[in-house]
Amino acid sequence: MAESASQQTVKKPPQRLVFLDVVRGLTVAFMILVNNNGSEHLAYWPLKHSAWNGCTPTDLVFPTFLFLVGIAIVFSTASRISRGETKRVLVMHAFRRAVIIVVISLVVHGFPGYPLATMRVYGVLQRIAICYLVATLLYLWDRRVTTLLSVSVVCLLGYWILIRWVPVPGFGMPGRDFPFLDRYMNLDSVIDRKLFPTRLDEGIFDPEGLLSTIPALATCLFGVLTGLWLRTEKHMITKAGGLLATSIAGLALGSFWGIWFPINKRMWTSSYVLFSAGWTLLALAICYYLIEIRKQGGRWTYPWKVFGSNALFSYAFSELLASALENIHVRQNGQTVELKELIYTRVFSSIVSTSFGSLLYSLCFVLVCFVPALLLFRKRIFIKI
Repeated sequence: MAESASQQTVKKPPQRLVFLDVVRGLTVAFMILVNNNGSEHLAYWPLKHSAWNGCTPTDLVFPTFLFLVGIAIVFSTASRISRGETKRVLVMHAFRRAVIIVVISLVVHGFPGYPLATMRVYGVLQRIAICYLVATLLYLWDRRVTTLLSVSVVCLLGYWILIRWVPVPGFGMPGRDFPFLDRYMNLDSVIDRKLFPTRLDEGIFDPEGLLSTIPALATCLFGVLTGLWLRTEKHMITKAGGLLATSIAGLALGSFWGIWFPINKRMWTSSYVLFSAGWTLLALAICYYLIEIRKQGGRWTYPWKVFGSNALFSYAFSELLASALENIHVRQNGQTVELKELIYTRVFSSIVSTSFGSLLYSLCFVLVCFVPALLLFRKRIFIKI
């Protein structure tokens, strides 16, 4: 019954939901904002990642984007099937897209020097590519809600078992021989140090490591399940209510599990998956109600639709711009400094306070990134891969 229902859902022509573009645009804009503080140390706490355990608004950005990738899988697949594309074509497209995303990431983050001996292998876009590919293949193989939910649960429970109950080579049992979720002594970081000893983001640890991609897949699959829910024939109020109810459940379950398996973005713990999904669903419920039901998607949604329509381009452009500002060096008071540091100290740092100046720098950075996205939007150019 569930399988036939989901197949019928996918076969009908997909409708354009503006609220998804708005939420995607908000997410990309906030991602650019928090990734480009004027000062990493002096920025306001909501604009910085948690040092380790815990969760700030910044920690919710990446899982929200990955969640939206899952929703997009459902709508994109429906659109392609309605145009007569076969499953084989869809599979090949998924592989091609994943490879292109990885290549874009390597090009962007290796810029300008491309140090092949030490260049980071993991990354945000790499994780997105892997989760997108696996989730798409799974969705094309079996669209039943029970299957997708079961795989998600296995990912979360399996990751908890690996991190909590599997002895770490060279260190022993977590929680007995060393503190549980220690940054250095955990299975995730030990495996990454063995595989890529000189290519980790934080030297001894990488927040987009191999094992933590397992629960990240669950984040994407929760998005797929949400996409299926939005594609049903249920009343719009019922859909909004479902989003709100699952939001509350995610926040409650994530907080409860966090007592034993702390909420931790860098480790992408299972409790963090549920907790962050709860906040994402809350944002979706609010925007769905305001834009799709109350029809209040006026001028305030325009900048977010601009960012959301070319999300990957906007993110890649922001990373290239940030890299350029950090790699262009100028002379200041007899010393060589980064162009970014010069702009921040000369223009922004003394405005009200250093933290407020850091925020202003971030906002201006977002505005600069908005310009090319706006030009593309006005010319109706939407870069797709």
